[in-house]
Amino acid sequence: MVLQLPPLNALRAFEAAGRYESFSRAAEELGVSHSSISRHVRGLEDRLGVQLFRDLPRGLELSQYGAAYLAQVSPALEAIAFATEGLMEVPQGTVWVNSETLFATKWLVPRLGAFKELHPDVEIRLEASRQLADVARYETDLAIRFVGPGGRYDNSSLISDAELHPYASPSLIRTPPSAPRDLLNYPLLRDRTSGTWNLWFELAGGVDPDEVPEFSWRMSSHLEVEAALSGQGVLLISDEVVADEVAAGRLVRLSDVGFREGGYHVLHGEGVLRRKAVRVFHEWLLAETEGWRSGQIR
Repeated sequence: MVLQLPPLNALRAFEAAGRYESFSRAAEELGVSHSSISRHVRGLEDRLGVQLFRDLPRGLELSQYGAAYLAQVSPALEAIAFATEGLMEVPQGTVWVNSETLFATKWLVPRLGAFKELHPDVEIRLEASRQLADVARYETDLAIRFVGPGGRYDNSSLISDAELHPYASPSLIRTPPSAPRDLLNYPLLRDRTSGTWNLWFELAGGVDPDEVPEFSWRMSSHLEVEAALSGQGVLLISDEVVADEVAAGRLVRLSDVGFREGGYHVLHGEGVLRRKAVRVFHEWLLAETEGWRSGQIR
């Protein structure tokens, strides 16, 4: 039996465009031009005799035929990719990672060089954002997010549930305070949505809740770290993301009183770990953070 198969490049272009419902995003993923994706998709439509996409004022949308075709083409291309990677002795390919900004800048980026030395044929494409990429729709291979108490995602693994402690630059506070209330003499940096300082003072004791000041500094967490590094206030943050700053002497921990507010998790789509390149990065990430989960690192 002779199989009726369209050109593979046309299928890859359609599959990527269908996942994103965007020719531009598909072009970025495949490393080709927008016009190349459009040309392949239009050629595929001519070959099949159906319209796979509809152009709408808000952008591109899969047609009824396109959605049905994508549902069958995506698993087929995945199966081919998995079978091909299974024959390779070393992992290779591209892994797309979407990460919460603070974890990306302060923990992941400084360690990517070590991963590259282990797996030189694996390319990591990292995007840092507050918006969670949809792993179920394959917008990214892996997504790293901080999950609060009681929160959970399907197909996820805990990276770290390190405790939160107060930190400051030695230029602001040279020696740890003798009592928790001494921190009230300094600006207390606060995330835009977090109420963790009130909880910390409650645990540390010796401070009436009414004494905790209103916060004039409210900023995203990665900017909090930069403010603390420049000596502008005291930071209450989980230990793993400032570990490098502490090791370098740029921040000092001010108290051993700490608590857990949640943890960082890595999320993945159904079946994506069958890809060798994604799997080795996922395994490396969990191995590198094992100490933060077991409480060995303090």
